[in-house]
Amino acid sequence: MDPKALVVQLNSAKEYFDRSTRCLVEEDSAYAPADGMMTAAQQVAHVAQTVDWFIEGAFRPEGFDMNFDRLMDELNAVTSLAKARAWLDRSFAAAEEAIASRSPEELSQRLPEGPVMGGAPRFAIVSALADHTAHHRGVLTVYSRLRGHVPAMPYMEA
Repeated sequence: MDPKALVVQLNSAKEYFDRSTRCLVEEDSAYAPADGMMTAAQQVAHVAQTVDWFIEGAFRPEGFDMNFDRLMDELNAVTSLAKARAWLDRSFAAAEEAIASRSPEELSQRLPEGPVMGGAPRFAIVSALADHTAHHRGVLTVYSRLRGHVPAMPYMEA
């Protein structure tokens, strides 16, 4: 798999996410539609955290970190949409570097056996990341509308 094509896919996922969610403002950080749901800031942070999680899991011998309690504790500490977006920017930049710096052969190596994409080629994480990002983009457009905002169309500038 061509690393340049994978980077384009990563960049598109980030662009669509940013465009769809930019109507949320810092005052929306603590908004959650119901008790027990992630806040807007936590949703963005979760996307960033998952980008990191996929990249780390794909390229370390032991595979994916399955300590979801620890990961959730990290999210519970996030209270700022601006800080969550900064994390997201760093995560996608690191993912782009991690993918761009690998050879097609390295990207075609199999992920460790296990419950998360076990045995799939490493490059498959990019489509999984894009899909996960799209899911949370959709969640946040619902949050946006519940807050009275109109999210932009993800695939083009208006």
